[in-house]
Amino acid sequence: MTLLTRPLPALIAAAALSLALAPCVAAAPSQAFPDRIHRQTTLTSTVPENGDQNPYAIVVAPAFVGAVHKDDVLVTNFNNDGKLQGLGTTIVSCNPATKKLTTFASLPRSLSGCPGGVGLTTAMTMLKSGWVIVGSAPSANGMTGAKGPGCLVVLDANGKVASIIANDGINMPWGNMATRDDGDSATIFVSNTGFGVGSPDGDPRVVNQQTVVRLNLSIKPGEPPQVTSQTVVASGEQIKARWIDPNKTQMPPGSGDLFGIAITPEGDDFYFVEDENNTLVRAR
Repeated sequence: MTLLTRPLPALIAAAALSLALAPCVAAAPSQAFPDRIHRQTTLTSTVPENGDQNPYAIVVAPAFVGAVHKDDVLVTNFNNDGKLQGLGTTIVSCNPATKKLTTFASLPRSLSGCPGGVGLTTAMTMLKSGWVIVGSAPSANGMTGAKGPGCLVVLDANGKVASIIANDGINMPWGNMATRDDGDSATIFVSNTGFGVGSPDGDPRVVNQQTVVRLNLSIKPGEPPQVTSQTVVASGEQIKARWIDPNKTQMPPGSGDLFGIAITPEGDDFYFVEDENNTLVRAR
């Protein structure tokens, strides 16, 4: 069976004509989003008073609720002041207009119901109702082998811990969190990188049991979001890895080169963090 709908000679002739005309057509200017970016502006350091470092998640606030102003930029810190990973406990907030940095939340290192403690990751979202949900992938000493399963921490709009989401399906919630927010309900997608990691014979570069979990949430006025259903929508996501950064002070090497990214409310620029410099940057 053939998929050709026109005689082969006609197709060859059409292709030849296209090639002949191609040099006469001027290339249109690129409209790709990255090609419109020409400069970078450092907004602020992301280091709070307690010295936490290694900024990860970036979330642009969707509403003016509690201590958060609409369009403020929330950033998590994954390291403590000793540069140990999985020990950062703070979320900072930057006002892009004034470049003022404040500490939105400072969590305790040990949090009841969150196995292994607190080490805030790239998994964070803020709902229109003001609730902030952030992932924790903790470590007892900054090393992968001492990691705990962690949890999802629910904070109110003033940065206070309201509830914990933890179960067997959540293990080191890590990557950027996808969110659909309908006001009285929401759906979040969370990736987990902790399954199978930390075993003596495991390769920390390859996460063979990574999962993506969909959590459906019910949101009632004055109450923290409640999980109504939880489904693993993907599992398996890594089959090959290569260490590009040979810095052996990091375990695994290169693990300090991660960063968050978020589009500005106007949709023409984006924010990102330079984790090695502990800064929040706007690219224009």
